[in-house]
Amino acid sequence: MNQHEALHEHIGLEPPHLSRTSTLLHTPQASRHLVYIMLLQPNLTLPSVRGRIPFAKSNLDEYSPSEFEAFDVLRPRGPPDEETQAASLSVLSVDMRVTENKEDHNTHKYVSSNLIVRRNKEFTIIIQFNRDFNEQQDNVELEFMIGSSPDENRGTYIILPIGKEKPEVRWKSRVVETQGNYVTVGVTPDASCIIGRFLIFVVVVNDLGKRRTTRNTETDVYVLFNPWDPADEVYIPSKTDRQEYVMNDVGTIYIGEFNYFTPRSWNFGQFEQEVLDACIFVLDSGKVPLVYRGGALEIVRQASALMNANDDYGVLVGNWSDDYSEGTAPTAWTGSPEILLKYANEGGEPVRFAQCWVFAGVLNTFMRCLGIPTRVITNFNSAHDNMGKLNTDIVLDEMGRLDRSRTKDSVWNFHCWNEVYMKRPDLPEKFSGWQVIDSTPQETSDGLSRCGPTSVSAIKEGELSYPFDARFVYSEVNSDVIYHRSDKQGKTKVIYVDTAYAGKLILTKKTGSSDHEDITSTYKYPEKTVKEREAWQNAERSGMPTRDYLPQPEAGVTIELQTDTVNMGDDFKLTLNINNQTNQTCTINATITGCVAFYTGVTSATFKIENQAATVEASKTESLTVDVNAKEYTPYLKEKGNLLFVVYGHIEETDMSLTTMKVVTLQPPKLTLTMTGTPQVGKVLMISVDFQNPFNFILQNVQLRLDGPGLIPIKIKSYSQILPGGSVKYKMSMIPRTPGKKVLMASLDCPLLRQVTSQLEIEIFEAE
Repeated sequence: MNQHEALHEHIGLEPPHLSRTSTLLHTPQASRHLVYIMLLQPNLTLPSVRGRIPFAKSNLDEYSPSEFEAFDVLRPRGPPDEETQAASLSVLSVDMRVTENKEDHNTHKYVSSNLIVRRNKEFTIIIQFNRDFNEQQDNVELEFMIGSSPDENRGTYIILPIGKEKPEVRWKSRVVETQGNYVTVGVTPDASCIIGRFLIFVVVVNDLGKRRTTRNTETDVYVLFNPWDPADEVYIPSKTDRQEYVMNDVGTIYIGEFNYFTPRSWNFGQFEQEVLDACIFVLDSGKVPLVYRGGALEIVRQASALMNANDDYGVLVGNWSDDYSEGTAPTAWTGSPEILLKYANEGGEPVRFAQCWVFAGVLNTFMRCLGIPTRVITNFNSAHDNMGKLNTDIVLDEMGRLDRSRTKDSVWNFHCWNEVYMKRPDLPEKFSGWQVIDSTPQETSDGLSRCGPTSVSAIKEGELSYPFDARFVYSEVNSDVIYHRSDKQGKTKVIYVDTAYAGKLILTKKTGSSDHEDITSTYKYPEKTVKEREAWQNAERSGMPTRDYLPQPEAGVTIELQTDTVNMGDDFKLTLNINNQTNQTCTINATITGCVAFYTGVTSATFKIENQAATVEASKTESLTVDVNAKEYTPYLKEKGNLLFVVYGHIEETDMSLTTMKVVTLQPPKLTLTMTGTPQVGKVLMISVDFQNPFNFILQNVQLRLDGPGLIPIKIKSYSQILPGGSVKYKMSMIPRTPGKKVLMASLDCPLLRQVTSQLEIEIFEAE
């Protein structure tokens, strides 16, 4: 059963066909079915319901209702005369109680003068009338409108009579308190209502017609998902989790390789000024119909496509080349607000450039801003299968050297994606919770460059028949690395299978801490356990190809590659530890290939090929050492800070082969941040940024970027060059305005040197 068939079987309908779309719109299950049509065929243009109103796709477009609507009665049309108008009820002012409501709704950190609330939680407003309000006699309504064509049937036009029930409306209102001509009204948005900016009008209804308040942008209200409420599909029970995955606006993204990973601070900045409007603009630019903006499933799947510009002029352009001259290098960014605001301010022009951690950082901001619990995940040794199979093929030539021309698959040193916490009403209940979404454009899903939401629990159990993109994610963390060796005629055979290389370590930031959390066990069972074999069997029953290349005969000999931490530009030693687990002496001939590589595992140049041999006695370990000189790899390095070593070993006594590979991530030079002064609200702090060029070549077109949410706006300083041995020192002052833990982050970037970052945590105290 394919993904389309599974979805339509689950909702109890025949698979839709384009010619049947109009008929489907009139079935009782139409709205639910339309969600799946949209998810599976996002570019499909849907007809309007009964041909009346088109599907509104913009929160920016507004409907402008008339201030007075006369009823069809036997009297002159138009506004009432002055005498009648003076005796009637009218609205003098509307107080949205922004400060109080935002505190109550956990939206107080958003820098906005407008009210921002969460679904299924009451907020209160105070309406001042021209006279005392009589709840039994006066007829007053609140109208909430979103988009250019408000419609009660679509949830884009909400009419709430004050103090009176309206059963067909799922939003609720009540009169909380009446004090003369001041009336406090409580409003509770529905737990599944549309996310976005609603216009509010207070309407006084009498025998003649309806009189609305004038259009006032100050009374607009933003409605967000509510992870605090069990009725909302993004509810997350833990208070600590809500604080970390919704409210934390600064986080850590892990890069490097699994033995030497590096934390990189990222400014999510979901509460910064205009970021919420920018996130809504992203949905508008992607033409996501307003009627679908109430479901987390629809929002997260669309967002994973809209963060990249591959198909739909999304937010970011991916670039894995050496040339970033037409934009900003991915390694230079320090956070999401700069990117989202640039995208919105330039009318939806995709921002250049991004790689996986940038895509993940911006998507994390987007989700947290709308109220969906989200975290950034790093998968070390992340398999990327380019050939459509669920294994990763590494091809060696007849001499045992890496054949770069025939190796199409790659294993990324690390790959970043996101997890969102949500219910999955389309799946069995056990598969709710954390879901993988990935906006880095790797493969297409239903025609667009996107991935997920994929249940993490389903991945662990090998249940891959559920939507969306489970097979691809399963492969990233479980793919077998298969080594092939070709002969002189070009024919290949499998010489070794490494079942434990991919998904070596999966990390995220620990809640309430600057440390990391190992979540590998949430994605997979330990290697070679009964549970792991059962998961593989489930995966095969779900349509994954069988592992017909297993089992391979055990050689009884293993090779492990080791290095110490290596600074960029240093000479170093690569150690081959050969462990003979057999009961006889073995002679091993080893070929070591060294390549310069991107973090994606794609190699750009071979700089070293060396042959060595060792005789290892039974049950003993021998070590071989390979000297790697900086002058061998630096001419090819450019921005690629990784060296890939592949070792092929041949055992003379048994004619068996073994092989392994290792990535060495070259550590960039240090960027130092220091602070002087008292970290206190209202007092001056001095910050110093120091960098020295340790290389024997000139660093040109250097950009220094500083970012400190709650401390400073982004500052960018450019240097035309830094000479060998030369240094730069940048000093600046700041005056903290709010207390609490802050993070100052910096990046230094140039064409010959990437991933130079630093961060400084500062605890700002209240003024004395």
